[in-house]
Amino acid sequence: MEILRFEENNERIKKVLERSNINLIDERIKQKVEEIVREVRNSGDTALLKYTALFDGVKLDDLKVSQDEFLVDNEFLQNLELAATNITNFHKHQSFNSWTVSKEDGVILGQCYRPMEIVGIYVPGGRAPYVSTVLMTAIPAKVAGVKKIILCTPPDKNGKINPYILAASKLAQVDEVYKVGGAQAIAALAFGTATIHKVDKIVGPGNIYVTLAKKIVFGEVDIDMVAGPTEVVVIADAQANPEFIAADLLSQAEHDPLSLAVLLTTSSDLANLVLNKVESQSKLLSHQETLKHSLDNLTIIITRTLQEAINISNQFAPEHLELHIKNPMEILGNIEHAGAIFLGEYSPESVGDYFAGPSHVLPTCKSARFFSPLGVEDFLKRSSIISYTKQALVKYGQEIINLANLEGFDGHANAVKVRLEK
Repeated sequence: MEILRFEENNERIKKVLERSNINLIDERIKQKVEEIVREVRNSGDTALLKYTALFDGVKLDDLKVSQDEFLVDNEFLQNLELAATNITNFHKHQSFNSWTVSKEDGVILGQCYRPMEIVGIYVPGGRAPYVSTVLMTAIPAKVAGVKKIILCTPPDKNGKINPYILAASKLAQVDEVYKVGGAQAIAALAFGTATIHKVDKIVGPGNIYVTLAKKIVFGEVDIDMVAGPTEVVVIADAQANPEFIAADLLSQAEHDPLSLAVLLTTSSDLANLVLNKVESQSKLLSHQETLKHSLDNLTIIITRTLQEAINISNQFAPEHLELHIKNPMEILGNIEHAGAIFLGEYSPESVGDYFAGPSHVLPTCKSARFFSPLGVEDFLKRSSIISYTKQALVKYGQEIINLANLEGFDGHANAVKVRLEK
């Protein structure tokens, strides 16, 4: 943890802002992932069972989850159903309608939207049951009209899937759940095996092995994005609550040893208060081993003006951006790049992660400059519609022939020419 002043620590601040997925990739891990993907593509289920035994420590006979494993208590289901309702209602507002327009000479142009047929969802195992990830990925796909959703997640040592993940899968109308994780799961979804159907797109977060596997299979299938460790930037004025800010910084820091939490503030007093609160609150949290590493990445930057803080945030393009200032709506228009923007001190990032409605699958490592949060549009394809009449082709045929000849494609030119001569 460190406090930096913008005018005095430019070089150090630049290093914080240089965060990139490329810098986080180990060449040895990349080679191992390539080997796993290749073996799954060639050997299918045999490779999946081999790597499940190797990495998850359990020998399975069947990768598919049976219906009798979908059991969970009612109180949890009520919480889940309320969150699912919020997520569904939010994504129903994301409308993408097919359209056509008629022009002169009988020309018709337009676009039609169609949902993808089969989508694969990856849900990580490990530290906790990521039930929220099930909802945040499957529900937008269902709203888009995806016909079949397949979910892969690692089994535990007993060959079981966490029952809460299964309950969330059932609520989100996931069609099939398989006990397989890691790079091997991504390869299975991308290429298909005797058991797991090949999908059109893979979405969902994962560790570096999963991320690299998604990058490798991109092109064979679509993916949501290449995401890195989670991150939050908080912009705060002098009146902000240091206890709230410290809690929000720690909520990101507990995710991963490489998580990044940054506070941008114009107040030196607030900076010191937040640092003290982080130290005291962190001792009360359970993920001590993770925090020991991630808190090394926690950075507080004191800026001269609020606009300077906004400029730094825009350079960073954070996954999560919290605005702990008196009138956050007044500066919302100045925010150019961020995955999700949280307005005011009672809108912690946790609200977005679990409950509000927008998907928590967000761009990281500065990729909010060109990626967006996962949404309905990610599960739709566009087709262009073009209809020319004889009259329209006669009118513009020579222009089309000229352009085709300019590029040296006389076959293209001839396809128009034969019609004009006819």
